[in-house]
Amino acid sequence: MLVMRYDDAVASLFQGPLAQFVAERKRLAGELKAAGDKDAAARLAKLARPPISAWVVDQLWWYARAAFEALFETAQQLRDGKLEAMAAHRDAIARLRGEATKILADAEHGATEATLRRVTQTLAALAAAGDWAPDLPGALSADRDPPGFEAIGISNLIEPPAAPAGKPDAKPEPAAPRVDDGGPGAHDRGGAAKPHDDSHRTAERAGASDELGQRREAVEAARRRELEAQAARAEAAAELRRAETERAKAAAERQRLEAALRTARGDVTQREREVTRLERDLAQARTMVEQARAAVEGLEERLAQLDR
Repeated sequence: MLVMRYDDAVASLFQGPLAQFVAERKRLAGELKAAGDKDAAARLAKLARPPISAWVVDQLWWYARAAFEALFETAQQLRDGKLEAMAAHRDAIARLRGEATKILADAEHGATEATLRRVTQTLAALAAAGDWAPDLPGALSADRDPPGFEAIGISNLIEPPAAPAGKPDAKPEPAAPRVDDGGPGAHDRGGAAKPHDDSHRTAERAGASDELGQRREAVEAARRRELEAQAARAEAAAELRRAETERAKAAAERQRLEAALRTARGDVTQREREVTRLERDLAQARTMVEQARAAVEGLEERLAQLDR
């Protein structure tokens, strides 16, 4: 009989209907406790019932895995500086949002704009992090908040803010100096009009351009630093996942060997019992042979007496 494990119980719990979450949590905790894993039962019993938006994201992991893996893959490409993956990342988000709408409708929950917005924000947070830690995959108990634009702009790829009218991020061009032909200062002391001077305006434009360039360079520098930090965090998370995978493999191999050892020991015990039984039967058979020989000898002796 298979023994219930904590990870299996969590996966079963978060794949089920939201309305049955509490009852299912109690049932699975009882199974873990009955299996002798009281610590796992206590951990499972503490898992909170997720809001509808987090529950939908969990369902996307279990039932729209291909789109979810595309989300993580394109997010990793963006973290690697491959901005050409931006369109594919948007498509992955759009597909997951569409699947979320279907799941909500099938479960008879309202697919409101507020719920879908929380879903996309949680997807953005998971994409930026590159994994589900500290939760198990597909087992969110709460929504996640996405990072700011410094985290390679992933959150902004989902619901970009509306740009103001005109050129975004552009510094307003300084107004040209007003020249009033009849006003004071419009003529020099000799009464002649001052020539139109464009040099001042050109200098102001050049200064504004330099300032805008410096701002952009600062933003790009911050973006590069964040990309490097994201890459380091992703690598650390990947290394942790690899270590956990190796530990899980080692634990599984240990369980397999222990099961094989128990089976082998059982076979030895059974064979020893069989040998004991056979030895007992052999002893009885030898006794019967000796008795038969004695009977034969007695009969032969009586026949010999009759022949005399």
